[in-house]
Formats: sequence, structure tokens, C-alpha cells
Amino acid sequence: MTVSNGDQLIDALANGPSRIVIDKASIANQAVGGFTSLWRATGQPAQGAIPGTTPAIPTHATTGAIGFAQQTAPATSYIGWMAASCSNATMTLEVHDRVAHHGGLSLNVATPQTITGLDLAPGGLNLEAARRGDANYSDIQWWLEVYADGGATASNATINVTYHDNSTGNLNAIAVGGTIRASRMFPLTPLIPVADQGKFIRAINSVTLSPATGTPGNFGFTATRPRTVLPLLQANFAYVADFNLLNLPEVPNNSCLMLILLSGATTSGTLRGGGKIIHG
Repeated sequence: MTVSNGDQLIDALANGPSRIVIDKASIANQAVGGFTSLWRATGQPAQGAIPGTTPAIPTHATTGAIGFAQQTAPATSYIGWMAASCSNATMTLEVHDRVAHHGGLSLNVATPQTITGLDLAPGGLNLEAARRGDANYSDIQWWLEVYADGGATASNATINVTYHDNSTGNLNAIAVGGTIRASRMFPLTPLIPVADQGKFIRAINSVTLSPATGTPGNFGFTATRPRTVLPLLQANFAYVADFNLLNLPEVPNNSCLMLILLSGATTSGTLRGGGKIIHG
């Protein structure tokens, strides 16, 4: 069965969808107006592992992902319905496909740290076209993701990247000192210099801290493809969104669906909810 009209959509919602279950514990030491990765939050989906120094492409079967039934072409999957509540107010829940990740970098090193192989292009990680989106990588968001707290010394990180046109360059520096906390995510697109506006990041090559923060911590880089958003405006109030509000985003096979919060508080809050991934 395909989903090409209203009757088929209703049938897919009622019959044979994959269930989304969300039950995540709160993460402390976050920032108002900052992004919090729920990859390492305990609960459901299960806590994802800290990625290693070798870049990898996580999938629907990776611990930490929202699992769903894989389809045989031409059938595919879509997020058709979601509901969620948070113990904090003014939160925004984002669902992303975690298309690549890498960790194991130190916050206590002031020399360049080279990353080998964190490249979405053919010849690199060979990310599937269905998960990549536009061929120029404009559908991909890149993040600096923190897995263990850094030190208190103020520090800036300079990140060298490769753009979609094969040119390379440094992003504007980002502050990572002052005890950067685990599960914080820092978007990299706003750091693209004015001279490189209109380009899209394809790969991360290296990062240099100046100076070291005083504690090794653990951080890395993550590439995601946004799928949908659910605003959670009131604390402990369930917000429900059907396919119209979610924009019925496609979920290609192998997608590693993860949760990110844009926070209105200094903790992520307890998050609970559910939904349906429909097929057709």
C-alpha cells in the first residue's frame, strides 16, 4: 500500500504503524536558549553510546535511535502523529535523523585535533542520498556535541571544514570554555563566515582550541537532518500534532531518529510522549 490520498493516510495511521515511545529523564546544567541533545538521556529510546574517534553513520538499529519497521521500495515511512509533554515550559522538541557522528576529542588540548573521515560525500562516509537530502548538503545541520564536561578556563574552538563546492575554510570561533556541559549541542551553520555564505558544510577536518579548558571532557561533531518540530509551550501539558502540523516528513530506511530540545530552562526537563511512524 502507498500513501497517496486521505483514505490511505487514515488507513496507515490505524493499521500497522511503528510506535514512537518517548520517556526521557531530565539532563541538568543546560542553557536557556541553547540546544540539548537527548542522545545520552536515560529512558526511552535507550541511552545512546558516546561515539568513538572513528566517524560512523548510525542507523535505525543503533541504540539510542527511535526504531521503526524497514520498508521495501517503493513503500517508505513518514512521521504521521506525535504527542509530547515536558516538565519545563517554553521548550521546543525537534526530531532529527542523526546521519553521522564522531567523539573522543579532548577539551584539554591546545594543538590541532585532526578528524579523519567525517565526510558525507562519496569516498567518505558515503551517506545514502535518501538520508542526505539535497545533493549540495543544504538539508544537513552540523553540531559540536559535548559528551563530558570541560574545564572552567575560557576557550575558543576554531573548526576547519570542507564545503559542498570542495573548498575549505575555518568557521568563526565558538566559545567552549567556562565549564561546557555534557549534552550541549552548538549549531555550526551560524559560524560560517560572511565570505563563505551560501556554502554548505560537507565535512569536518579539524578543531583547534585556544587555550585548553583545563579538563579533558569529551566532545565531537554530529551531522543531522531535521525531520519535524513540536512546540511544548506549557509545563506538564501534552501537545498533540497530526500529520498536517508535522508536515508528514519522510523517514527513509536506516534513519537514526533522535530527539533535540531547544531549551527554555537550565535543565532539559522530564520528557514524555509518543507517536506513530506510518508506512506506505
